[in-house]
Amino acid sequence: MQHIRNIAIIAHVDHGKTTLVDCLLKQSGTFRANEAKASEDRIMDSMDLEREKGITIRAKNAAFKYKDYHVNIVDTPGHADFGGEVERIMNMIDGVLLVVDAAEGPQAQTRFVLRKALEAGAKPIVVINKIDRENASPKKVLDQVFELFISLNATDEQLDFPFVYCSAKAGYAVNSLDDLERAREARALPGTMEPLFNAIVKHIPPPRAKAGDGFQLLVANLDYSDYLGRIAFGKIMAGKVKVGDPAVCLHGHGKVTGGKITMIYHFEGLKRIEIQEAHAGDIVGVTGFEEVFIGETIADKPERGALPYIPIDPPTIQMEFAVNDGPLAGQDGKLVTARHIWERLQKEVRTNVALRIAQTDDPKIFTVSGRGEMQIAILVEQMRREGHEVLVSRPEVLWKKGANGELLEPIEKLFVEIPQENMGGVMENLAFRKAEIVNMNHHGDQVTIEALIPMRGLIGFETDLVNTTRGLGVMSHLFHEYGPDRGEIAARKNGSLVSMEDGEAMAYALNMIQERGRLMVEPGERIYQGMIVGENARESDIPVNPCKAKRLTNMRSQGEGKGIQLSPPLKLSLERALEYIDVDEYVEATPKHLRLRKRILDETRRKRAEKTRVMKFVEN
Repeated sequence: MQHIRNIAIIAHVDHGKTTLVDCLLKQSGTFRANEAKASEDRIMDSMDLEREKGITIRAKNAAFKYKDYHVNIVDTPGHADFGGEVERIMNMIDGVLLVVDAAEGPQAQTRFVLRKALEAGAKPIVVINKIDRENASPKKVLDQVFELFISLNATDEQLDFPFVYCSAKAGYAVNSLDDLERAREARALPGTMEPLFNAIVKHIPPPRAKAGDGFQLLVANLDYSDYLGRIAFGKIMAGKVKVGDPAVCLHGHGKVTGGKITMIYHFEGLKRIEIQEAHAGDIVGVTGFEEVFIGETIADKPERGALPYIPIDPPTIQMEFAVNDGPLAGQDGKLVTARHIWERLQKEVRTNVALRIAQTDDPKIFTVSGRGEMQIAILVEQMRREGHEVLVSRPEVLWKKGANGELLEPIEKLFVEIPQENMGGVMENLAFRKAEIVNMNHHGDQVTIEALIPMRGLIGFETDLVNTTRGLGVMSHLFHEYGPDRGEIAARKNGSLVSMEDGEAMAYALNMIQERGRLMVEPGERIYQGMIVGENARESDIPVNPCKAKRLTNMRSQGEGKGIQLSPPLKLSLERALEYIDVDEYVEATPKHLRLRKRILDETRRKRAEKTRVMKFVEN
């Protein structure tokens, strides 16, 4: 155990965690010089979506050898929506590398991940990354990190944290900026990550575990193998285990399942290596239990008892997933029934602990709750790529009842960094969304705004921010508390242009429709009744006929029909579409298409349902 180190890398999104893991794996000699991985970038981002979006979505294990130490390392996501991944791996590790950008300093997610690490009692090493950036001010950032530790009520021991300056991209680390200056004067950059390797070995304690008899493993991650079934990953908290040993799984609801250990996996680099025996303190994967879940305990006998598990923060938003019942259903995807959707959602919650799923009174509709719309949008995107078709509703916040019976809504702490010239527009938008400004700092021509905003007010705010600041605004947010209802927040200001016919979009019809608003479809696209084909310039919805063709006559005139010029259609990404739709609309997600539609396709039935809803509202 004295030669094992278990660490996680935590940081705000885009501060360089994954690049740092790459650098540590490569410089520790994990890959051969001629191995393809040795020249790859972001090797830890194994999912297609992670590489496309440039973010980490799932926490991943790896390991490397340094001198005679075995270092288990976990790369965690930086986006607030995937905070559940950070929370559950805190059970596995004994120390963290807190990575902070030398130009941006500590951000919203830095506070969240550091708070979780300090609560778990993990030893932090602060890594000031990107010191070669143009506007880097490493010393100032180090002071800001120290202030962050104080604000999180860190103990004296935690305040005395070791720190290292580095550039993960350039592949070097230094203990002090003087070392870097000397190297620059000598016109040679420091060559390696040696100071960081030494800091890990010196400052991160050996695993908190009990050697000797009495095997106990706390499950912190799950995977699946077609040959071996479920693989449970976690840290061995006590004892040792061998292949073939009898064991029990202590479930969360008190049930005990017997079984035996059929396989043990150990990490070397990114590879899983089969081993015959594992000891206390090591992070391993074991097979032999089909019904094991995250947070449960695997032990040699029931008398050992279950290990304590760090609770996960509850979800704050909810969306409906429904069976695609539109006229074009089943033409793109093969997995279209309620059973297919429910089985896929059940599979997801086995490994994604921050999500909750539930069935509703309607057998074709399920509710999915999570931390944020991006987390659920990633799930929808994965389902699309696997061949599913699904209808997804607009995100709704989860309300709670207070001690006195009053309704409480989730309030988020929002951090926005914008150019000074855009301050007026952004402040007006925040006021419209019922935000309360708590702090504002001017630095150069930039302004940092800190506000408390209802979760409802955040839906669609990122798009407004990008438009207002021409892409220069940066935002991040964290759950703050459940607070009193802040009042009504108006939804989308524009109505929809809704098709009243089935067929194919015609340029002639679209030319007339674009006078009413902005188009979302192109000529030749398949259209059906109730589908949204554009955004109305006014507040109300308008029925339109995009399939109307030009009537032919036996008289021909010069130039007639040649002058049609259509504006480029508004094409929404999945996340943007989920923010954009209204409460009576769905996003239809299929493997090849994203369509916006009304929940009730028939116009007469839709008007009748709206009338009934208004009457009920008036009665209440």
